[in-house]
Amino acid sequence: MARDYYDILGVSRSADQDELKRAYRRLARKYHPDVNKEEGSEDRFKEINRAYEVLSEPEIRARYDRFGEAGVSGAGATGFQDMSDMGGFADIFESFFSGFSGGGGQGVRRRGPVRGDDLRLDLKLDFEEAIFGGEKEIKISHLETCSNCSGSGAKPGTRPRTCSTCNGAGQVRRATRTPFGSFTQVSVCPTCNGTGEMVEEKCEVCGGSGQKQEAKKLKITVPAGVDNGTRLRVSGEGDAGRRNGPSGDLYVYLFVNEHADFRRDGINILSDLKVSYLQAILGCQLDIDTVDGPVEVQIPAGTQPNTVMTLEKHGVPRLGNPVSRGDHLLTVLLEIPTKLKPEERELLEKLVEVRGDRIGKGGIEGFLGGLFRG
Repeated sequence: MARDYYDILGVSRSADQDELKRAYRRLARKYHPDVNKEEGSEDRFKEINRAYEVLSEPEIRARYDRFGEAGVSGAGATGFQDMSDMGGFADIFESFFSGFSGGGGQGVRRRGPVRGDDLRLDLKLDFEEAIFGGEKEIKISHLETCSNCSGSGAKPGTRPRTCSTCNGAGQVRRATRTPFGSFTQVSVCPTCNGTGEMVEEKCEVCGGSGQKQEAKKLKITVPAGVDNGTRLRVSGEGDAGRRNGPSGDLYVYLFVNEHADFRRDGINILSDLKVSYLQAILGCQLDIDTVDGPVEVQIPAGTQPNTVMTLEKHGVPRLGNPVSRGDHLLTVLLEIPTKLKPEERELLEKLVEVRGDRIGKGGIEGFLGGLFRG
């Protein structure tokens, strides 16, 4: 035997719509499957939904009061379990349980504080700026609460009034008859766009929106060791929230310009070191450019092409631990001359005689190349 719908909601038969709504919200929150995991809570939840569906519609409620369950057997008789497959379940209870289920599907707006949107800014850095970090000034454009109306959207000295279409609910209900029964749909109020309020005299500064687009400058700190795609979060610098809601955040995405001489591999810096054949044969000392400035490097005698030399701790600081740094790796590239002065050729030919090497078809130039291939 079906239970009495008034008993299910715990209200008297003379309860008005506000009492029904309060009772329904209290019970539905208590037994919603996302909140209550006890056995039988889902069936109880559906029972509560069915009772409210019938009693919240005056015409259907009148038939129920007169004829009982038999009088409303066609009004949603398939139940809310079937309606969930048709989208009706989500439509009707979206506004009540968006906090539990994460839903925002039909766009029904909350009347309370609303957090502002997050913003994104792409910022280019020079190679050295990404390595050592520092302070950067940026310019953003975001929504700020209108100071003229304090965010209400109404002309100073006036106040928004309750929407006459939805009576402040922010949504309207519409019953639809189908061959399967009568279904109730809930949608955003077209008059107030879901806010539940109407502004009769709009603020002249913001045009009734309660917000203004403002440009401002910010100084942000770029940590040492950032790389392409690093994201920085600047709290509270997104768009302002509505109805005293918190502001969103600003997300700064970093992109690093290429360097003419240096390349980056994680926390290591790579570069090429060109030396002449004589410097490679005899050895020498060279001043090498690094991100820290010139560093003197000893090139050992007989250094071979493509030798990789390591300058420790002249690389990139580790992000989040700038005390730890990578290395600067130098790849030795040998410059073999394609043309020789007569005196150079003469000296090299004497060197060949001393070494007893055969020059072969490549001549002196080929001989020099052979020195560093073997």
